[in-house]
Amino acid sequence: MRENRTEAAANRGSSIEYADMLLLRFGEFTLKGKNRNRFEKTVLRHVKEMVKPYPKAVLSKEFGRIYVTLNGEPANELAEALKNVFGIASISPVKVSRSEFDDILAASRRFLEIIAPPQGTTFKVNARRVWKDFPHGSIEMNKLISTPLLQGYPGLLVDVKSPELELKLEIREGSTYIFCDQIEGVGGFPLGTNGKAMLLLSGGIDSPVAAWSSMRRGLEVECVHFYSYPYTSELARQKVVDLARVLSRYAGVIKLHLVPFTEVQTSFTGIGQDNLIITLMRRAMLRITTRLAEREGALAVVTGDSLGQVASQTLSSMNVIGRATSLPLLRPLVMMDKSEIVELSQRIGTYDLSILPYEDCCTLFVPKSPTTNPNLRIIEKIEATLPGYSARLDEAVAGTETITITPYGEEKPQDLVPAQSGLQEEWF
Repeated sequence: MRENRTEAAANRGSSIEYADMLLLRFGEFTLKGKNRNRFEKTVLRHVKEMVKPYPKAVLSKEFGRIYVTLNGEPANELAEALKNVFGIASISPVKVSRSEFDDILAASRRFLEIIAPPQGTTFKVNARRVWKDFPHGSIEMNKLISTPLLQGYPGLLVDVKSPELELKLEIREGSTYIFCDQIEGVGGFPLGTNGKAMLLLSGGIDSPVAAWSSMRRGLEVECVHFYSYPYTSELARQKVVDLARVLSRYAGVIKLHLVPFTEVQTSFTGIGQDNLIITLMRRAMLRITTRLAEREGALAVVTGDSLGQVASQTLSSMNVIGRATSLPLLRPLVMMDKSEIVELSQRIGTYDLSILPYEDCCTLFVPKSPTTNPNLRIIEKIEATLPGYSARLDEAVAGTETITITPYGEEKPQDLVPAQSGLQEEWF
């Protein structure tokens, strides 16, 4: 039946151009008892950030909802931005009328004219009298409004159980809200309510999806990217910055930590263990990211691993690689098929960037036959005997630069990346 409603909504006009207000509904966190108030305040702060470019918009909150009074601001643009706020389950464009019967009826008629439901659409009015001094009760209002609407639109068919078009009226003191459409939001938990994590962000398809999935579960995510100048290009760097900018549409702000990895990476190439280079590099990345996490107050590390997808993502490889960090290692995509990951990347807007052909030259370091079953004892022995290995990790952490990225561009970098350097793409 929900599919029928969705199809019917697609065949009629949108009420959003008629909207005076947007009604934002909260998602699953509303079931979380004592945490609910904290979660609602977090969503409200995020919504405030997203509406900053629209100074006339005014916010108000009540239990389970946020209202955005438009005051002439573009409803379409605001809805597009706000549906990406984690914790928002749905958005309804609302027409506001005075709480007088004639005004409510006139606004309802105009509402139907705007959305122009096709012939044969099933229909009902669902009135709720919040203001108890209004002279007509909820059930009475259903009949008083629906009767003249049906007379004026004979193509509408009454269905009080599962209508394709449900015209909702909320009668309040001073104003009545009229709405029917629901724009789906991303839902999930408000950003940051479940802590902070560091995410290994490459230029590939998987890691941006892992970032989005983590943020949807309430994690604040800071991204860590490893670059290897001179083996990579400035276009590769820009690609990663652009991916972080897409993610910032959901987070408001994304911190991107840029780690110089050339010295660490090249130290693995002359030791006669080419089949272990991927494992060694991944462990080095986790060691560096763990130190950055301790500095930034993050409590976990997130990767875009999907079980069995590449050599470093066999169960044996993930076990050995994961031993390099003492922090919880979160893999939100671990049981997803590649087709599922691609579909989600297309939906969140990262796919077209991820497939740009700005390949890094670091693939030269990857052997033709990387091991899928590394031995932890051998790996630890190599790391323990590698000359200057610990110092190189220290230098990479010390040389890390951080850029703060918003949907509108890069804000003042804490340390600028050298103009000639590029960023490495996903090569493992």
